Amino acid sequence: MEKEKITVSLIKADVGGFPGHSTVRAELKDKAKERMEKAKREGLLVSYHVLNAGDDLQLLMSHRKGVDSPDIHGLAWETFEAATEVAKELKLHGAGQDLLVDAFSGNIRGMGPGIAEMEFTERGSEPLIAFMMDKTEPGAFNYPIYKIFADPFNTAGLVIDPVMHDGFVFEVWDIKEKKEVFLRCPEELYDLLALIGAKSKYVIKRVYPKETSPLPKDEPVAVISTEKLYFTAGKYVGKDDPVALVRAQSGLPAVGEVLEPFSLPYLVSGWMRGSHNGPIIPVPFRYSQCTRFDGPPRVIAAGFQISNGKLVGTADMFDDPAFDLARRKAQEIADYVRAHGPFEPHRLPVEEMEYTTLPDVLKKLEGRFEKVE
Repeated sequence: MEKEKITVSLIKADVGGFPGHSTVRAELKDKAKERMEKAKREGLLVSYHVLNAGDDLQLLMSHRKGVDSPDIHGLAWETFEAATEVAKELKLHGAGQDLLVDAFSGNIRGMGPGIAEMEFTERGSEPLIAFMMDKTEPGAFNYPIYKIFADPFNTAGLVIDPVMHDGFVFEVWDIKEKKEVFLRCPEELYDLLALIGAKSKYVIKRVYPKETSPLPKDEPVAVISTEKLYFTAGKYVGKDDPVALVRAQSGLPAVGEVLEPFSLPYLVSGWMRGSHNGPIIPVPFRYSQCTRFDGPPRVIAAGFQISNGKLVGTADMFDDPAFDLARRKAQEIADYVRAHGPFEPHRLPVEEMEYTTLPDVLKKLEGRFEKVE
């Protein structure tokens, strides 16, 4: 008899920051929990967890409705709307800023909130890590996802675990041209790197097992949100703050291999006004508030075991002194790049500044440029 599949959906939105773009008030999380608990009682959800990364409200849900379920997406949208009303009462900054349309139309994709969800057959032991970033863009996951599933210097299992030895398949999206390509690694590794190194255009969306794996090849083992607020709103309304779900162990990278890439505070785009490069800091939940220059960008990792569809957790995976050095390095890098002020490479290159508020400034100077002979 075929096992019933479980779906895990991680949906996030900035519905109001406190203060400014720093963190999420407890009242908003309480309102979200109220809606989630009601849905669980009514049988729509198997389990849920309400978290926050910086000023983003995070809804992690397990259910049997499959991906792109109007019921689940509608629940998330209504929850964000209810939390927005609380944010407005408290006059929080940017109340409802990620809710870019007036009414839910059956699918939350393209409406502002970010989403990562996957449907899969639950294994005998099913560890899952939910990553949540603040003050950065979807391409910020390119580096760690590559390291986890394609770099033998990071993931020893690619070398010594025969189940993983043949590698994985990467689904890469061109988020500007709205195209996708599937690349098999390690044989197409250099092609993969040629694309995902340009993280503002090419973004890893999903990772799949190969045909030789005992895992179903059509069930993803990692998925990343790729929603771009600018492309939906047509103007700068904030950074995208991506999320990701990564399964681990038993034919997949171990939990420690999944976390290892974040020992390097690599550079990402975003930070203040979505206009600067800076280090991403792996932090415990209690340090996810963004303060210095509205940042620096940071990532939290919530660990779970899935048992009969229930998300058993939450383990705060970066609440570990093993990541203290990465945090110290990140602070040094932040000092160094901040010293550049409005100059590149701290400020993003011109082509990326097109997606910020800079074009509004340049309009004032349009008529003053003259030709140079």
